[in-house]
Amino acid sequence: MKKNLIILIAFVLTLAGCEFNTKVRSFGNDNVKVAFNAEDNTLSVYYSKDSVDIPVVNISDLGYRIKGDTTAFVLEKAVKSKMVLDSYKMISGKRSSIDKVAFESVFTFRSGAGTRMDLIVRIYHDGVAFRYTFPECDDLVLTESTTTYNIPLGIKRWTQKWHESYEDFYPLNTDGAGNNRGGDWGYPALFEMNDSIFMLLTEADVTRENCGSWLNNREDPTRYRVRMQEDEMVCKEGWKSTWNVAIIGSLAKVVESTLVTDVSTPCAIEDTSWIEPGPVSWIYWAYNHGSKDFQIVKKYIDFAVDMNLPYVLIDWEWDEMANGGNLEDAIAYAKERGIKPLLWYNSSTAWLGPGPLYRLNSKENREKEFAKLQQMGVKGIKVDFFQKDSLSTMNYFIDILEDAAKYELMVNFHGATIPRGFQRTYPNMVSVEGVYGAEWYNNAPVLTNRAAAHNCTLPFTRNVVGPMDYTPCTFTDSQFPHITTDAHELALLVVFESTLQHLADRPEGYMAQSEEVRNFISSLPTVWDDTKLLAGYPGEYVVMARRSGDKWYIGGLNGTNQEKSITFNLPAEISTSVLFADTQAEYEQENCMIDKVDFSAAANSSVEILCKPRGGFILTN
Repeated sequence: MKKNLIILIAFVLTLAGCEFNTKVRSFGNDNVKVAFNAEDNTLSVYYSKDSVDIPVVNISDLGYRIKGDTTAFVLEKAVKSKMVLDSYKMISGKRSSIDKVAFESVFTFRSGAGTRMDLIVRIYHDGVAFRYTFPECDDLVLTESTTTYNIPLGIKRWTQKWHESYEDFYPLNTDGAGNNRGGDWGYPALFEMNDSIFMLLTEADVTRENCGSWLNNREDPTRYRVRMQEDEMVCKEGWKSTWNVAIIGSLAKVVESTLVTDVSTPCAIEDTSWIEPGPVSWIYWAYNHGSKDFQIVKKYIDFAVDMNLPYVLIDWEWDEMANGGNLEDAIAYAKERGIKPLLWYNSSTAWLGPGPLYRLNSKENREKEFAKLQQMGVKGIKVDFFQKDSLSTMNYFIDILEDAAKYELMVNFHGATIPRGFQRTYPNMVSVEGVYGAEWYNNAPVLTNRAAAHNCTLPFTRNVVGPMDYTPCTFTDSQFPHITTDAHELALLVVFESTLQHLADRPEGYMAQSEEVRNFISSLPTVWDDTKLLAGYPGEYVVMARRSGDKWYIGGLNGTNQEKSITFNLPAEISTSVLFADTQAEYEQENCMIDKVDFSAAANSSVEILCKPRGGFILTN
């Protein structure tokens, strides 16, 4: 990794430039450049394509409104850019080893009342990140963020209406409004700023000092202002905001970017050897209240054994388990069969319906519960139903992650906000929902006709920023049917990234597949050494390649209701020999079965695969 970093540094140094004059200060690298205009305090971001610097976005109204200080911030000084180097490893994510080089400049502002604010800007090869600090002022009260991304009408954008659970679609719109007249948009938000130049906006590195934020353009559809969850934020001396992140470039550059973790606080857990990724047998999708029934829980433990899965999740209402056994009996049965149990908890902050309740809210109760779980042999928890993106919620996340790490417990957050870099700081955070996923087949009919296109949008939006517990790969039906093909469902296991990958279908759905398909699922990794986007466009199709060791897995999805010929080029390091795809029989059933065929494709070759409507495929070497 050090050798690669040295080569990268040498390359960037030959291309980096820095120009500081009295009005405009420009700095950047061969891909991304930023110009700071001191006259109007704006950042203009450019992306280099074919040796031409193309304007991407103008960021204006930098900073915050301060309670009791209505004077404007004026630039006082600017520090020339310095190089920021980082090399780190990840348990989850798009690649296991990461080397990054950034150029950082600091701009110091002073208000008329004397308040100092520093703007820190970093430029990476795949985007820009910036944050604010107040290094001198104690008990400063921020009343709102003013930071605004100026995005013209007419360009394509895939944005999700903000909701505290982040469970909605990313419909394409060009008018900045779409189906959301209220104007609140959740992160991440994807924009095609220019022909084949994309920008994905999000934030990263939430600490105990930060609430979350989102975007609002209600007053002007061309002005997306950062909106804080809190009406007021009290800042102690040295307070730092989250990083505002703009990932920029081709779709491949956006999808493959690690910028969210690049700017996040390094790992805070000294020993991570106990964090073990893997697939999970999951009961809820087929049996909503199944964890109340000891016999059904046993069925899913047996299924985990049959499929060689390491984990079983015992979901909500396990505190009411009956029909021949209780939770202790279920855990004992799982351990006897060599399966590691995971348990569901209600955060007891939002919906107080299903239990168990109030086990994690206070530190005393939380540590008592975690110590008990460790003694029982439980390996992780799923915590559900959180309230908004408030300061208290962000601190609750950190409390859970830090205390869980003491007792070697992995954590999966549900009914919760999106990842904002916790996966680097606390790698025991193995997944987050924050997605309109397969469990919605259990809740409402809307996913049935929209799933294929939605599945081809998530790789370019939600899954870019961190692990996503979509709960994929369903061959049978839940309360409401799915009309994606079986090969489409199988491909989700490669296209979607999650450290713990919950297999949502009932055991019968997997056992109806061929032995080759079952073996493929049983042996499929859930963490990756490298990730490449080979082809795709939001809502239409996607081809994702992921590597584990020397083995590559390529997953493809057709998001349309028509047959689609998907063509892509294999990189130099990838060749394939096996294809899992929809049967070539007439498309008479809702879901085609999966064929395994020999499929030889050499590295550096072009591949063309004909996909059924809402179909998919897997290629491996």
